[in-house]
Amino acid sequence: MNGAVYSMTGFATGTLTTGANLDISLDIRSVNSRFLDISFKLPDNYRYLEPKLRDIASRLMKRGKCEIKLSVQSKHEATELAHELNPDRITHLLAQQTRIQALAPHAAALSVAEILGLIAKNNEASADARPSDTALLALMQTTMNDFVQARRVEGGKLAGVMLDQVRNLREQRTAVIPLIPALIEQQRQKFIQRLNDAVADSGGRISASVAEERALTEATAFALRIDVTEEVNRLGSHLDEIESLLTKGSDSKNTELGKRLEFLIQELQREANTLGSKSATLESSRIAIEMKVLIEQLREQVQNIE
Repeated sequence: MNGAVYSMTGFATGTLTTGANLDISLDIRSVNSRFLDISFKLPDNYRYLEPKLRDIASRLMKRGKCEIKLSVQSKHEATELAHELNPDRITHLLAQQTRIQALAPHAAALSVAEILGLIAKNNEASADARPSDTALLALMQTTMNDFVQARRVEGGKLAGVMLDQVRNLREQRTAVIPLIPALIEQQRQKFIQRLNDAVADSGGRISASVAEERALTEATAFALRIDVTEEVNRLGSHLDEIESLLTKGSDSKNTELGKRLEFLIQELQREANTLGSKSATLESSRIAIEMKVLIEQLREQVQNIE
């Protein structure tokens, strides 16, 4: 499971041909889950295989709620009605009954249910031998490989959607960068103009140098209050790492890709919240809101990644 993104949602089915009398099928399906949770639905006489089946599954999965169902059906059961109504079989049973009653006159006659039951037992007795454990484990391995491939295909689709969302977030980040210096300069000019007006109205009681110093002090405080340089830089760093993880996929050093992505998306959300709280213009507020929407979409997607 290297170099790919795997979804926790998947399905695969496999069948085993054992001859003329048994139909064996194996269904594997999974949905997202915080941890690995594997459950089995096996016929009672096959439950002893569960540890070996679980070992195969757990070696190929890291997370997800997975159900593995083994179905074994005799083909005689599938065609039971045809056998039940087979005149030759019924005639044979009735002939045996006549011979028995000749020897034991008090023997009760067979009921319809008893005739059908005897035919069914005859079918079971003539059924092929059950498949070997080796054949069943090989079926599990083959079906599990198909299941993993299905999760890989679905994971690739999820990664493509998430990379599009990452690119959209980069565009929003790029758009907010030039807003801050322009806003700071605009606000500095407003402070200077306001204090110049105050100097003019004071009739000389306030010097121009004092007014300019006060204006610069207020402009500096304002710039510090709305500065989002660190937040913007961290957003870029988190987006770089998310893109790298989605591109490289799972590897031996990153065995829980989904959990790592979940953490990074939490960090993105924190930076976007701070960016929104520091917004001093409608445009920067709009960008912060758009970022939160995109991050929430990322969160929804990553919940399905293993």
